[in-house]
Amino acid sequence: MESLPDIPRVVQLPDGTYTYADHLPAAPQQQPYSGPQVIHQHVHQAPPDRTVQRIALGSGVGAGAVAAGVYFGPLLVGVLTAMAANLALLALIAAVCAWGVVTVVRSVGGEDGKRAADTVRRTRGRR
Repeated sequence: MESLPDIPRVVQLPDGTYTYADHLPAAPQQQPYSGPQVIHQHVHQAPPDRTVQRIALGSGVGAGAVAAGVYFGPLLVGVLTAMAANLALLALIAAVCAWGVVTVVRSVGGEDGKRAADTVRRTRGRR
């Protein structure tokens, strides 16, 4: 009678999963103790801060909301910065236009314009 091939043995790993014994890695070779082992660790950059994402996931928010926060957060900052720059430019244009109108009114108004400007200056100074 022909001999049957060996059936591979199934073992349970410490994490509870099952695998064939012939797929397990070989046991590491023990080396004699020769003093403390020196480990060189090079830290080049700190990992990114994921505090907000951890809080969001811990509070039951789904991964889609976290991904949206990661994507739309910087996008929102960019949009708000652009809006602030536009508003600053509009404020500058308004100030220049107001200065121009005041200058033209003073120069064209003659004595009446000067008296009106003096009256406005005196009433503002009393406050």
